[in-house]
Amino acid sequence: MIYIFDTSSLSRLKHFYPGVFQSVWMELDKLIAKKELISTREVWNEISRGNPDPRINAWLKQRSDIFLIPTSTELLFIPKIFQVNHFKALIGEREKLKGTPVADPFVIACAKIRGGTVVTEEKLKPNAAKIPNVCQCFNIPYMDLEKFMQQQGWVF
Repeated sequence: MIYIFDTSSLSRLKHFYPGVFQSVWMELDKLIAKKELISTREVWNEISRGNPDPRINAWLKQRSDIFLIPTSTELLFIPKIFQVNHFKALIGEREKLKGTPVADPFVIACAKIRGGTVVTEEKLKPNAAKIPNVCQCFNIPYMDLEKFMQQQGWVF
């Protein structure tokens, strides 16, 4: 199975200190080596601009090959997301005005086209423009980091 990590879940890894939770990082590296844990270039752009945790940034930078450039098929799927009127709010006014990265549609498109599961900390909210809402609309599986770890059978 392929897991496409959103910025929120990669950022949450900061709570798993490498010196204490060594097995978490070893297991993540195993999935990365098998190309079962990936993300998108836009997630890296969000993280490098906004994640203040230098330890996570350094770890991710060493694994930069997980941040994929979208395929043409993925890029063609993104407009389908925005055809649903309230999903246009995935890109907020601040992002539009400042031109800051917005990874959500790229993460969703990556999962849809590659047959993967999105890993995000966003929660399903009625009538919202959140990753789980879009995933539900397009029949894309999603879960949070805790469920991901449970599904992997990790116990620490």
